[in-house]
Parts: sequence; structure tokens; C-alpha cells
Amino acid sequence: MRVLLDENVDRRVKQDFAVGHEVVTVAEAGWAGKKNGELLRLAQNGFDVLVSTDKGIPHQQNVSRFDLAVVLLRVKSNAREDLVPLMEEVDAALASVEAATVVRIPAERWPHS
Repeated sequence: MRVLLDENVDRRVKQDFAVGHEVVTVAEAGWAGKKNGELLRLAQNGFDVLVSTDKGIPHQQNVSRFDLAVVLLRVKSNAREDLVPLMEEVDAALASVEAATVVRIPAERWPHS
């Protein structure tokens, strides 16, 4: 699975993904500073999933138009120590995620929209 880490996710989390996932940061892809719509358009051509903490994405973008999934992390900060506890759930979600969908993690604490 090819995973793109959004700029708002601590890049050190790359090492916390399960073996078998190829994880690239937005900066490494050369897309730093891109707005969400443009980033999703670019990412769908080389990635399966965008991992982000930007909860505005599903409200600002019609994710169903893109050939990739978005995994949204709900955390109190973007610091690695707040992200790492979610990685088991992230890896489980990556095993079954489908393109053009949004997966919210942790799901049980995410407000319904």
C-alpha cells in the first residue's frame, strides 16, 4: 500500500506503519504547500491513501471523486506521541480501506457528520 502523509502529520510516524506499506511525506513527494484539492488530485495517481489530521477535508472536498482513500486521524496534537497510539488502528484500516472513501480514526470518538 502506498501511503502519503499530509504535512500536518509528524513525519516521524513513517516508521510506525506496519511492514509492507510504502510511506512518503508530502514534502518528499515535492508537494509541500499544495491545497487539499490539488493534493488529492496529485496523490491519486501514485498513492492509495492520504493520511491526515485535517478534519476539514471531507467538508471541503468531494473525496468520492478521487481514486484514493483518506484516513483522518483525530488527535489532540500532531505530535508523534499523540499519533503513535492510533497506529494499530491505522494499520487495520489500511488492510481494508477502499478508494473514494474517508476513514476516521479513532472512529468511536469522531462526531457523526
